Amino acid sequence: MTRRELIIAGASAVAVLLVGGGVVALAWPDSSPSTNTSADPSIPTVPPAPTIPTITDSSPEPSSSDSPTESPSEDEEGDSKKKPEDAPLLANAPAPGQGQLPNSSAVSCPGASAEVSDANGLSEALKDAKPGSSIALADGRYAGKFVAEVSGTAEQPIYLCGGAGAVLDGENVRGGYVLHLKKAKYWRLVGFTVTNGQKGVMADTTVGSVIQGLTVHDVGDEAIHLRSNSTDNVVLQNTISKTGLRRDKFGEGVYIGTAVSNWCTTNDCKPDRSDRNVVKGNKISQTTSEAVDIKEGTTGGVLEGNTFDGSALKGADSWVDVKGNNWLIKGNTGTKSTLDGFQTHQILKGWGDHNLFTGNVADVDGPGLGFALRPAEANTVACDNKAEGAAQGLSNVPCH
Repeated sequence: MTRRELIIAGASAVAVLLVGGGVVALAWPDSSPSTNTSADPSIPTVPPAPTIPTITDSSPEPSSSDSPTESPSEDEEGDSKKKPEDAPLLANAPAPGQGQLPNSSAVSCPGASAEVSDANGLSEALKDAKPGSSIALADGRYAGKFVAEVSGTAEQPIYLCGGAGAVLDGENVRGGYVLHLKKAKYWRLVGFTVTNGQKGVMADTTVGSVIQGLTVHDVGDEAIHLRSNSTDNVVLQNTISKTGLRRDKFGEGVYIGTAVSNWCTTNDCKPDRSDRNVVKGNKISQTTSEAVDIKEGTTGGVLEGNTFDGSALKGADSWVDVKGNNWLIKGNTGTKSTLDGFQTHQILKGWGDHNLFTGNVADVDGPGLGFALRPAEANTVACDNKAEGAAQGLSNVPCH
């Protein structure tokens, strides 16, 4: 967590007596197939509190960029002339891991409707794609920055598939997104390699998409980012390593949502409701910042079955930082951290709350806790979590 966020979190904790509030994901106009998950009896439930706190302005002043690039990092962005809108909590949220979530089963690529073998061919195929298209990448290097702006449908998603030998190379870790889903919905990105950009895969306002089996490595900032109201997506079985080559504090593995200080830059000053996203079965190592960073304003996602290696942490002090609400963090395994394994923080009043940690293994090998809830609020650490090598023990709150 950045120094700025810690300051904001501390100020919010002193200034606010939080009355817990339930939240739900927004009812986005999405017809994508989803699974209505029923309660797992092995998962303790965290019911929403009956009342919703009044939201008043506690937003930090956005920061300006100290090193502008082609695509400045979120934490360096911000419009000091505008103030982010409030992020009111939404009533009647499903408990963590319940309610409707996207299907997180692995997808298979259909037969190709277009085969490409160079960067120009890939750019043209992305431009010409339509619902049901399947683009096959031959092995080889694809140099440049690539953008998809065409949407598929829930019934006919668009596929971009290749083996690990098909390498999208952004050529410069100081600028640009190697692959950008720019308001493009219902995509399947499967199997290929993404490297050498400021950011690896950026998804803005995507819905019902799957990012699966990619190898993302050697990027300037974060590897995979779901942003600007990207909902009901699955980040599945990817291998992520060597992030933060430009700035270590921006080197997250998977980043969900947007920092409040950047809502005016990326989301017209409105909260980034990147809700109901599933991050599952990923292998994340050699990240200089959190393996997974879940921002304020996001609700109802799942972080499950991932592995984290924090041996390269420099710009953060945990593998996972949860600032959203009603997230299920289940069955993850982490090794080696500079302080704690898993953390929550309250950057905005009412956020960083009602999250459930269950069945995780935290081999911290560090001076902190396995699970550090700051503040505790209505977050829950189940007693089936394990912490090893954490100097301060399992958690700062009793397990339930």
